[in-house]
Amino acid sequence: MDSRKYSILLVAVLALGLLGTTTAEGRRKKTAPTVADTVDMAAEGHQRINLWDTGTAPNSTGGGTTDSIFNHRIWRTGEPRLYVYQPVKEERTGAAVVIIPGGGYVKQAYEVSGISMAKWFNTFGVTAFILLHRLPNQPDLVDGSIAPTQDAQRAIRLVRARAAEFGIDPQRIGVMGTSAGGHVCACVSTITDDLSAIGDSLDGISFRPDYAILVSPVVSMADSITHRGSRDCLLGSHRGDRAWQERFSMDRQVTPQNPPTLLIHAGDDPAVSVVNSVAMYAALQRCGVVRSSLHVFPFGKHSIALRHQPGSTALWTDIAERWMKETGILKD
Repeated sequence: MDSRKYSILLVAVLALGLLGTTTAEGRRKKTAPTVADTVDMAAEGHQRINLWDTGTAPNSTGGGTTDSIFNHRIWRTGEPRLYVYQPVKEERTGAAVVIIPGGGYVKQAYEVSGISMAKWFNTFGVTAFILLHRLPNQPDLVDGSIAPTQDAQRAIRLVRARAAEFGIDPQRIGVMGTSAGGHVCACVSTITDDLSAIGDSLDGISFRPDYAILVSPVVSMADSITHRGSRDCLLGSHRGDRAWQERFSMDRQVTPQNPPTLLIHAGDDPAVSVVNSVAMYAALQRCGVVRSSLHVFPFGKHSIALRHQPGSTALWTDIAERWMKETGILKD
């Protein structure tokens, strides 16, 4: 076989291997890619804040792990952390947001649903913090199902504790997430149990966000509407247990203390049913969280982002900014 034909065959074999990897993503047994980027992504010019001092992270086996970064996704998070994206000083409004990228609970797409979103928030004066949390299938966790929420609670506490340093209002700190990242946002907005307490000075600071923006979010773990890949990865061996499904179905856990929430979804989403957002909105209304809002667009599939959106879906960013203004999150 000549070298050209051999090269074509090799590329085809590698492509098939990658496709096989993609189909396995929703399962707890999924392993991180062996190819890792050694660059500390997103750090260039942006402050990094580790959530936990060495050896203090709750829910850890103590075994430790290292980052696994491939194809602009992080598949293992050795040190859960935040990256700070600030607007220029003259344009800061005092509002802040913790951005939680999605990725089916098996990875985090930190560029398209992290960095891009942070830069967008900066354009209208919101200080953004990108969260890279531990993923449920990491080998260094005792209970993978609560690790993302633990890290999200800690992240909000850290931002609130350092509000003066970043020039933000500690009562205008929200969360924003897409897909499975939206589920983490819903969890930290809804779960009242303190999962992140470790006995330090941050324990006395509220972990509840002041608002939430959920884009194409996973909300429910119920068989009828859940995104099975996300559920299976989050709940692992408990994925078929009705009690566990109920516990992590955030539409079933909403209370009047939930923050006002903006839900953005496409009616033609083939991955995460729009019924997730509808169910969450209905629960918020039942509990009197009346400043919440739901926008369902006819098109957009599971790829609502900042650019190249079809028809009316392109309006979602303007809607989000206007909603933040009308609810008092953004102030002149």
